[in-house]
Amino acid sequence: MQIDGFKKCKRSMPLGTLSVLCLLLLLGPLTVSAADTESVSALRRMGKAFSSIAEKASPAVVSLTVERVAGREYRQSPFRDPFGNPFEDDIYEFFRWPSPRRRSPQRRVQTAQGTGFIVSSDGYIFTNNHMVGGAEKIDIVLSDGRKFKAEIKGADEPTDIAVIKIDAKNLPHLELADSDDLEVGEWVLAIGNPLGLSHTVTAGIVSAKGRGQLGLASIENFIQTDAAINFGNSGGPLLNLDGKVVGMNTAIVGATGNIGIGFAIPINMIKHAYEQLLAGGEIERGFLGIEFKEVTPGLAASLGLEKSVKGVMVDSVVPDSAAEKAGLKTYDVITELDGEPVEKGNDFLNRVALLNPGTRVHVVVVRDGKRKEFNIKLGKRPSQEELVGGLPRDTAEELGFDVTNLTDDLAQRLGYEGDSGVVVSRVISGSAAARVGIAPGALIMEVNRQKVRNKREFNEAIKQAKKKGVALLRIQQDGDTSTVLIYLSD
Repeated sequence: MQIDGFKKCKRSMPLGTLSVLCLLLLLGPLTVSAADTESVSALRRMGKAFSSIAEKASPAVVSLTVERVAGREYRQSPFRDPFGNPFEDDIYEFFRWPSPRRRSPQRRVQTAQGTGFIVSSDGYIFTNNHMVGGAEKIDIVLSDGRKFKAEIKGADEPTDIAVIKIDAKNLPHLELADSDDLEVGEWVLAIGNPLGLSHTVTAGIVSAKGRGQLGLASIENFIQTDAAINFGNSGGPLLNLDGKVVGMNTAIVGATGNIGIGFAIPINMIKHAYEQLLAGGEIERGFLGIEFKEVTPGLAASLGLEKSVKGVMVDSVVPDSAAEKAGLKTYDVITELDGEPVEKGNDFLNRVALLNPGTRVHVVVVRDGKRKEFNIKLGKRPSQEELVGGLPRDTAEELGFDVTNLTDDLAQRLGYEGDSGVVVSRVISGSAAARVGIAPGALIMEVNRQKVRNKREFNEAIKQAKKKGVALLRIQQDGDTSTVLIYLSD
């Protein structure tokens, strides 16, 4: 009967209809099992939970429109790396500043859109510093259509956090969670204004925690999520299933938009900054005073340690710092901080930075194979410019490029393993550096025949080069090593 039926429908029906009906004839009647019904019900309950969270949270999510005067533009490398050059267009913030519109012959104004979320009934709002930093005008639109002007109450460039405020009362606001309790695999929701589409809600999971060395901020401890987020989500909340904020969406990987890799600042890091901004307007962080490398099996073996040893190796000690006063030395391996093991370098940096200056910490190190313990009173973390040697911003403009330290991750990704120097992170369009062919990703190894191993040494060498009016740079780029000459004014 089934075969005869197949022949009959083959003679009289279109191919598409034929395929479906004949498959049903062959398989016989289908039934939905109790297990299937239960699964569908579970999905419906999850959908209802997402809907409830979105309904309650959306009124506290705001749309930002920001204006600022355009600065000099930076170019990306024209050379595409199939393995992903970190200085090309693979990591973006959640908005792009479009081409500036002219208000007058002297001023070029850029406009961008992003997101923020209200955290108090009297109008305090969290968003990203890269969104509002340097803004001349910040317009806020609430979910009910009300419009406000916002002012910046404080910002923290090292973590890309900003607090702004509008003059309003009795506002809906979001409750903040404890992001340390967040686990990989948990469901999260993102709410924002991608591409101008107000209050877009997406869901995903926490893909990873403690992501760092992405080059997005000087202090990084990102939550990674696959929740769909795009340009315009910058500054929006990442919510757990309780509807509480666990993070602030900050960046994505992907030149054209969402590819399932997004990053959010943990809310605990934001709370630490917020409390200090409200108290005194300045964020102070603990500072040990070392430059370090994360211990790998190879590094451990070179130090005569078991390959399984984890921690960070002291690469250099900052003069007159807490570390120097306590007696830490180069090649010391820090294995414990306040009774907790040290495994990842990025985690170690964040743990110290989230402590206040003056805090005493207990540090365990391995020196020449022997365990040593130190009680150290933390100093105050210097500004970013002080950390890299105090090079004036106008000198970077004069050079025509910025640099970053060569981390182990960058060395592996760019093919500089075993080399030392600083990596060009951005090049200013039309600058002398651009004209002589310096591109993002180039490794600068020497300045006027003096080796440089980090930004501090590079900046000091450039200061000395300015006295001569010229900098001879030895660089490695695209597999070749060469020298280039940059003229400087004293």
